[in-house]
Amino acid sequence: MKQIPMLDLQLEYQYMKVDIDAAIKKCLEHQKWILGPEVEELENKIAKYLDVKHCIGASSGTEALVLSLRALAIKLKGQEYFDKTDEIITTPFTFTATGDAILRAGATPVFVDIDPVTYNIDPGKTLEYLRSCEDEKIRRSEISTSQSPNLPSSASKVVGLLPVHLYGQPCNMDEIMKIAKEYNLFVLEDVAQSFGSAWKGKKLGSIGTTGAYSFFPSKNLGGFGDGGMVSTNDDALAELMRMLLKHGGKDKYNVDHIGYNARLDTLQASVLLAKFKYIDEFNERRRKIAEIYNKELSGIDGLVLPTNNSTTQLLSFSTSQYYDGHVYHQYTIRVNAGKRDALQKYLKDKGISTMIYYPVPLHKMKVFEGRCKISGSLKGSENAVKEVLSLPVEPLQTNEVTQHITKSIKELKL
Repeated sequence: MKQIPMLDLQLEYQYMKVDIDAAIKKCLEHQKWILGPEVEELENKIAKYLDVKHCIGASSGTEALVLSLRALAIKLKGQEYFDKTDEIITTPFTFTATGDAILRAGATPVFVDIDPVTYNIDPGKTLEYLRSCEDEKIRRSEISTSQSPNLPSSASKVVGLLPVHLYGQPCNMDEIMKIAKEYNLFVLEDVAQSFGSAWKGKKLGSIGTTGAYSFFPSKNLGGFGDGGMVSTNDDALAELMRMLLKHGGKDKYNVDHIGYNARLDTLQASVLLAKFKYIDEFNERRRKIAEIYNKELSGIDGLVLPTNNSTTQLLSFSTSQYYDGHVYHQYTIRVNAGKRDALQKYLKDKGISTMIYYPVPLHKMKVFEGRCKISGSLKGSENAVKEVLSLPVEPLQTNEVTQHITKSIKELKL
């Protein structure tokens, strides 16, 4: 059998060729390359799909995160950036951009460990950190009034939560929103890997204060280059983000804020519009591949399969497909420590591509040294990076190819 890639973008292009070519041709004819009509059309279509008031195109998923955080700082604090004493709780088991965006917005990331079953941030551990902050605040207040009135008053304060819907799996948004309400925190959903997924019937990115999406070519909805989007129901945040992505003002020659050149490119918007009509079909194809993996790989000692954490229920669409729960941006298995690398090499030798997402947790990266806080033990994340392995989940992957992959894994006898 020929080489099996993680994702076959050439195959997908051929499948959508007529739509994509027509979309690009339209751009060539109108020549409106910066914020052309396709950008607004895509924003409106995705806003309707997500059932939110606003979608704002951005130049990448990373910039979507930064735009969200910068707009939140301006609205909540009346200043361009958060302070270092402003803390944003997130997961260390994610791509660098999640934590880096917090730093770029001026705040301090607080890394809380994951649920080892879903790989998403653990709401219970999040609550533990917030309660420890309350206890510390009380303790400092008692010390200040009784012993040391000269203690600095600028104690750290948690301002928001940044959950990541990793691998296409929804976080427990019921618990996250409950915590956010109790502590008056914003919620920025990182939906870079989970476009089209939902939590109990509500599309991810429509539940929190804002949602940030990536249209990197490998994503479930991917362009022909970088691209991203922010979703929100907050009118003021939407207006601020539209200013920030165009150098910081409504008038680019007389700006109000420290901004960026972070616009979604017209050409990328046109490609995304062409591919958007296939998103539910392709997410369902990913689920079917996952079903085969689940069936064929279940019961193997030392192998842990992904779970679907949300309530997947049949929704009233025109087809029998359901659009809820895991969308399998990655189908990620877990292999006992010491055997993962051997399995990856074995599969590579058989022409089967795999990837490790992610080999290093954020709190172990140099960029976060002295710039982050760690809540308790992060053993769940530290163990995951040694054991996770993502298998090919190309939406157009045939059953024969999927069966070949599962057969190869069984042959190694873990």
